[in-house]
Amino acid sequence: MKKITLTLATVLLAITGLSQNVEFKSSNFKNDKDGFKEAIDAIKNGDEYFELANNAVFEVRSPGLNYELAISKYEKAQKFNPNNGELNFKIGVCYANSPFKEESIEYIFKAHELDPECDPFMNFYYGYALQLDGKFFDAIKSYEKFEADYRKADNFSKFVSKRKKECRTAQSTISNPIRAWVDNVSELNTEFNDFAPSISTDGGEIIFTSDRPNGHEANIAGSYDKDIYSSSMIDGRWSAPRSVKEVNTPTDDISNNISYDGTKMLMHREENGQFDIFESRLVGANWTSPEKVHFQISSSKANERYASYSPGGWSIFFGRDNANRSNGYDIMFSSMQSKLKKNYMAAQMITNVNSRFNDGPIYIHIDDETMYIASEGEGSLGGYDIFVSKKSHGTWSKPENLGYPINTPYDDFFFAGTANGKYAYIASNRKGGKGGYDVYKVTFWGPEKKPVTATEDYLLASIVNPMKDNSIEETVDVNKKSFTVFKGKTIDALTRKAVEANIEITDNATGKVIETFKTNSATGKFIITLPSGKNYGIAVKAEGYLFHSENFDIPIGAADNLIDKIIELKNIAVGSKIALRNIFFDIGKSTLRSESDAELDRLVKLMKDVASLKIEISGHTDNTGSAKLNESLSQDRANAVVNYITSKGIASGRMTAKGYGASKPIASNNTEDGRQQNRRTEFEILKN
Repeated sequence: MKKITLTLATVLLAITGLSQNVEFKSSNFKNDKDGFKEAIDAIKNGDEYFELANNAVFEVRSPGLNYELAISKYEKAQKFNPNNGELNFKIGVCYANSPFKEESIEYIFKAHELDPECDPFMNFYYGYALQLDGKFFDAIKSYEKFEADYRKADNFSKFVSKRKKECRTAQSTISNPIRAWVDNVSELNTEFNDFAPSISTDGGEIIFTSDRPNGHEANIAGSYDKDIYSSSMIDGRWSAPRSVKEVNTPTDDISNNISYDGTKMLMHREENGQFDIFESRLVGANWTSPEKVHFQISSSKANERYASYSPGGWSIFFGRDNANRSNGYDIMFSSMQSKLKKNYMAAQMITNVNSRFNDGPIYIHIDDETMYIASEGEGSLGGYDIFVSKKSHGTWSKPENLGYPINTPYDDFFFAGTANGKYAYIASNRKGGKGGYDVYKVTFWGPEKKPVTATEDYLLASIVNPMKDNSIEETVDVNKKSFTVFKGKTIDALTRKAVEANIEITDNATGKVIETFKTNSATGKFIITLPSGKNYGIAVKAEGYLFHSENFDIPIGAADNLIDKIIELKNIAVGSKIALRNIFFDIGKSTLRSESDAELDRLVKLMKDVASLKIEISGHTDNTGSAKLNESLSQDRANAVVNYITSKGIASGRMTAKGYGASKPIASNNTEDGRQQNRRTEFEILKN
């Protein structure tokens, strides 16, 4: 949704508290009859969308683009006459039901000042504007006045009751903040809507959704479709977001959840008039074209969105609407009968967690016992809040509000946490953001070590929201179990290039293989989350490479709950030729330079690790100069390499040296780059 222009906003801010209501009557605009007619027509057109949107909201359905379209019409009339109470009220209502809720406060306050009786729902929305502005006591009074004055709102009573409860909850919750920082992730956010974050368990990769300009055609409301973006954590900051082009289309594509190992993604999009859930997989450097998930999840009779994987991959949790009830979306799950066949059982409602309003998105923590739910239901401070539910004996508990500053009177939804429970990412349209929904990082402080009163900053507190602590309530226990992220990459020991490998993880206490997977074919990367307090064995196999194995302990409460390991695999396939690109000689000579030592020492280690290995060291030149001189130089350089390796304790009989001169080029000698490639030292495996 686009905000009204800065020029108009400036005009609105300049209007004093003594502004007079100017009705849309022809007698008030005798000098501009054409402008008056255009304004009236714009209001009539806007009212059509406004009514459709309001009906949807009262029925707990999505208003779609109707509020945006209404604003686009009302905006024209507002420029013509900015001092009409009813029009300001309608614009405020549009913003109140949009991601740009903060914008509604100014319009509704002004409407109430100009004409407090301009609409039967004025006191309801005036109360909401007060609630968003943090004036909870006054908001409750306004809601009560609405109830007293507008008895016809019986079918709206659940909304009024809900808002009053939100204000009371906010009063107590905000005065007792939990031990957490919430900071805007500026590298990811724009003035548009940026939301639906999901991260890998090590916190190194993130996907999210944004409706920023994307090269597609804008819709009839002037906004862009939603696309999925990704970013990587580099030196403590998120890299510039990049479009995940393989999954994005000219329609809305909305990220839901990235799998714990970062190799799969759940998303939803509209197809044939309804929302369904799709899955994409990371193969090498690219995501596959999304495929609709099993019909028990993406049904033909309802809308589904905001899905989440369960640990182990046996179940998918998701939100589904119900056309027979005005409860919005409910959280359900479906479990696989067989991973081989990938067939799912009929979806089931989750008892205890659903409300009379929209529930979801949802996130299942790696411990498989903690569920984070975004909900508009009971216990919210306003809009969507994030709740936590715990599983005990197969049953999920009634969700508890995560508290302030994670939740606010605005929409706070989505939750994706790291395995160690220290960090999470959410989306919110709270005050102080860049615009609409923004992505925020939550940092949990952990249990309070010592009672503190009137501490102004808590170790500098939050950059965004410094707060004062006055008798903190017992904190919500985010994650009791101890997990460690084991991540890394498999590479060739000499070339340092990525190698796709098969990995088995074994619990050494039981001898049971607990996980098998492949590393990424393009990067060699892998990531797995393991329960702490055990000894594990790792076996790595790749075709043409020496088998690699080792064991390691993961103690409970490891310092960083992270093991990052580079696994170097040794190429032993007969006939394999590997160019030693980091071997350097003085110009026109066979004298090895010291910069070559690291590369040569890796080759020495390979020879020591594989005692049966026999190799040929070959020298190559470009075609500059005479063939005889080139052949002699290449032979001398090959001999120099063999001599170095022999000096490190490798038997000379395991190596041969051969100079080929310019007889075996791998690139054209017509360019400097080609000649550079041809000047090289190689080794070929003759026997293993």
